[in-house]
Amino acid sequence: MKKAVTPRWGWALTGSGHFFTECLDIVRSLDQVDLFVSKAAAEVVRMYKHNLDLPASVRLFRDTTASAAPVGNFYLRVYHTLILAPATSNTVAKCVAGISDNLATNVFAQAGKCRVPTIVFACDTAPELETRAPDRMVMVYPRRVDLENTAKLKSFEATQVVDSLAALHEAVERRRRELLENV
Repeated sequence: MKKAVTPRWGWALTGSGHFFTECLDIVRSLDQVDLFVSKAAAEVVRMYKHNLDLPASVRLFRDTTASAAPVGNFYLRVYHTLILAPATSNTVAKCVAGISDNLATNVFAQAGKCRVPTIVFACDTAPELETRAPDRMVMVYPRRVDLENTAKLKSFEATQVVDSLAALHEAVERRRRELLENV
């Protein structure tokens, strides 16, 4: 199997506004990122009036093919890490059930099959949360099933589920240090 010269970060965006801007800030701080934008994430970009303003080293993949063709890069060992952030309750539920019917869930499945370490910033991690709507902050109350799915995802191999922006920063920095140690 052909190995990539410079392994990259894979980052999948889903249709959540929960810390969306902050997740994009982290993407901008990384070198060599492939950004996977689901159809729902593209809608969030428009609704929340985000300007992606990405560095030239970021390659953008949009959810435009039925088979999510870009996932083949996982088999070529192009990625050392996948980050799924922010991850909606819908995305988490599909990941837990093994459903890979869009770009975000498909890259998650392929990362797992290729044993690529994955960090998931799940949106629904507590019985009540404050989150950003397009025009203001709002309170949300995740359902029991949402919280149960997040808990189930924590048991997946090579998958770290984080529950806050601070924990996402810590997980990314820890992974960055691991990669530097293995150079």
